[in-house]
Amino acid sequence: MKKSQNTGRNNGRADLLPVGIVLAVLVFWQLIVSWGDIPPYILPSPIMVLKALFDEKELLLTHTLATLNEALVGFSLAVVLGMIFGILMGYSEPFRRALYPIFIITQTIPIIVLAPLFAIWFGFGFLPKILIVILVCFFPVAVTFAQGLIKADEDMDQLLKVMGAKRWQAFRKVRIPQALPSLFSGLKIAATYSIMGAVISEWVGAKSGLGIFMTRAMSSFRTSVLFADVFVIIVLSLGIYKAVEIIEKKIILRKYNIR
Repeated sequence: MKKSQNTGRNNGRADLLPVGIVLAVLVFWQLIVSWGDIPPYILPSPIMVLKALFDEKELLLTHTLATLNEALVGFSLAVVLGMIFGILMGYSEPFRRALYPIFIITQTIPIIVLAPLFAIWFGFGFLPKILIVILVCFFPVAVTFAQGLIKADEDMDQLLKVMGAKRWQAFRKVRIPQALPSLFSGLKIAATYSIMGAVISEWVGAKSGLGIFMTRAMSSFRTSVLFADVFVIIVLSLGIYKAVEIIEKKIILRKYNIR
């Protein structure tokens, strides 16, 4: 009992460690700007960034909702497509050998190159932004899920086949549940990429969103507003990541009947 209590205390300290590091960086940042007499357009202080967050809160909220909508729609579609293709690649070796190299090639093309092409092909509306988010988020979901399916317990798989289960039944009842941790690893990676993909797509052209708000702040040398925009992007990315983590814990706990 004492051992478990100590483990819980250590986990609590581990959770506080990154918070302490962030606070230390913010204090160091504030001191450098104050003592170094650095112009605000080069490096604003954390206090100025907080002030920009408050002053631009209504405008930031409008752009945040636009980016969040693009990210969530694109992320959701990427998850569905990634799970479908992950199952197909995990179930069929010829399918995996045919598509896996193509998926890798798509990841070698810079998104910043595809974004203007999509704008030319599909306009400056909602569709090209969703496509960018899907491309960014699809690969980690599909590949990690497929790898988890391939590395599942083959002994249990063979046991079910000996008991009369068909290949798909054994795959569905053994391999898919065992691949869930791998799937959620990919989902968490994709979750952090979703906001980034939406922001990059907005750089090319958009009426609203944190990406276009960022370009406007840079062009007008409002560096504190730019940092405020980046802060919101970080918070959104962490929020989606945490949501996936919470869902993962609930599903894993239900899987192993842990209360």
